[in-house]
Amino acid sequence: MIKNKEITSRDTSFADWFTNIVQKAGITDYSGTKGFYILAPNGYAIWEQIQSVLDKMFKETGHKNIYMPVLIPEKLLQKEAEHIEGFAPEVAWVTHGGNQKLDERLCVRPTSETLFCDYYSKCVKSYRDLPKLYNQWCSVVRWEKETRPLFRGREFLWQEGHTVHATQEEAEKETRQMLDIYTKLFYDYLAVPVIVGQKTEKEKFAGAEYTFTCEALMQNGVSLQSATSHYFGQKFAKQFDMQFLNKDNKLEYMFQTSWGISIRTLAAIIAVHADDNGLVLPPKIAPTKAVIIPIGKDENVHKTCKMVAEKLNSKGISNILDDSDKSPGFKFNQYEMEGIPIRIELGNRDLENNQLTLVRRDTNEKIAVSISDDIAETVSKLMDDIQANMLQKATERRDKMTYVAKNMKDIEEIITKHPGFIKAMWCGDQKCEEEIKKINGTKSRCIPFNEEKVGETCVCCGKKAKHMVIWGLQY
Repeated sequence: MIKNKEITSRDTSFADWFTNIVQKAGITDYSGTKGFYILAPNGYAIWEQIQSVLDKMFKETGHKNIYMPVLIPEKLLQKEAEHIEGFAPEVAWVTHGGNQKLDERLCVRPTSETLFCDYYSKCVKSYRDLPKLYNQWCSVVRWEKETRPLFRGREFLWQEGHTVHATQEEAEKETRQMLDIYTKLFYDYLAVPVIVGQKTEKEKFAGAEYTFTCEALMQNGVSLQSATSHYFGQKFAKQFDMQFLNKDNKLEYMFQTSWGISIRTLAAIIAVHADDNGLVLPPKIAPTKAVIIPIGKDENVHKTCKMVAEKLNSKGISNILDDSDKSPGFKFNQYEMEGIPIRIELGNRDLENNQLTLVRRDTNEKIAVSISDDIAETVSKLMDDIQANMLQKATERRDKMTYVAKNMKDIEEIITKHPGFIKAMWCGDQKCEEEIKKINGTKSRCIPFNEEKVGETCVCCGKKAKHMVIWGLQY
C-alpha cells in the first residue's frame, strides 16, 4: 500500500496524524468558536451508527429516552457540594437574557445529575413509581483549557443515563448491566478491546459511591477512558430529598445510577484502527459498507456495477456506486481515507474474465470473485472476517503494549520509552497514587475485575499491596 502523502505518519507525530485524518476524512473541522469543533457529515454518520446500536440495547433493557433543559440554575447545581466541586473549573455560565441581567446565573449543563434529581424528587412518590430508567441523548459544555478534536472539546455529544431504584441491589445491578452493554459495544461493534474495572477513590466520578470504566489503549500507548457507569447510592437522593413510600408505607431515599458514553468513542475507533492512509472502520458501524467503482466508460461495465449495487441494496448492505468522472486512483484514495471496509472494482478485463475484484480496507488484500456468485453473501462473509480481524489485531497490539512493573523505576522506563498499560501492585494509599502521577502524569486507569497478582508489595512504598492496578498515560 502506497502511503497517503496528505497524512503525517503515525511514527513522525501521532497528534498530527490524528488531526490530519479527522479533517481529511470529513470527521471534524475547526469552527469560528475557539475550542468548539464541527462534527462533519462523515463523523456524524458514524456517531449515528453508534447511537443506533446503543439506543436499541438501552430500550431492550427497559430504558426510555427523555430530554432535560440545557441550562441549570446555580442554586440547583450547588445542592450536591462534592459534585459541583468536581465540575466547577469547567462550568460555563449564562448571566444575561438578551440585554437583561439574570437574577440568578444559569449553568450550561456539564452533565445533568442535578436536573434529573430535581425531576425525580417531584415525580416519584411511591415504590410503585420505581424504577425510573431514563436516558438522554444531548450535548454538554465543559470549558476545557486545552482542546483537541474528538478527545477534548468544549462541547461534545454524548448520552447520559440516569436511573432511580427502590433498592441498593437493583441499582448496583443496573450499574454493572450498563457497563456490560458498553463492553459489548466496544468488542462486538467497534472491535476495540477494552479493560473493564473499577476506578480508584481518587479517580471516580465526583459524587459517586464508585465508578466502573472501560479503558481503551490507543496505538501510541496512551489510554482513553471510553465509557463509565456510576453507582451513586443515596448520596444525591439525600441532598435533593428524593424520597418515596416503600411497601411498608415508610419514607425511604431512592438509590441512583448514572452512565454515559460520548463522541470520544470516535477518537477511540480512529486511534485504535486507522493507518497512514486514513480511517479503517469496523464494518458493523461503518455507515457505508462497500463502494463500487467502475473502471473505464464501457456501458456493460457500468450496467454490471449497477446490478451489483442493487443486489447489495436488496440485502440491506449500504453502498456507494461512484460512477463520477474522477480517476480510479483518486477514488481509491478517497474511499481508503474514509475507511469504507470493502471496495469493489470492475473494469473491462474483469468483465471479460467474468469476475469482480474486492479489496479489503483492513489488509488491502485483493480478492477475485465470480460475477455469477452471490455477491451480497460474499460481501457479508468478508465483512465478518474484517470485523474479527480488526478485533484480533487490536487485541494483540494491546497485549503486546501491556507491561508489568515491579517498582517506580520500571514505571518510569515504560512510560518514557514505550508507553502502554502497566500492571502494578498498589497499597490503596492515595499518597502513592500521587507519587506515581509525578512520573509524566501516569494515572490509575482501573482496578480490573479480573484482577491478577503480579507481586506482593506496593510498587511505590513497598508495603503490602491491596490491588493490582492498570496504570498509564491518558487523553
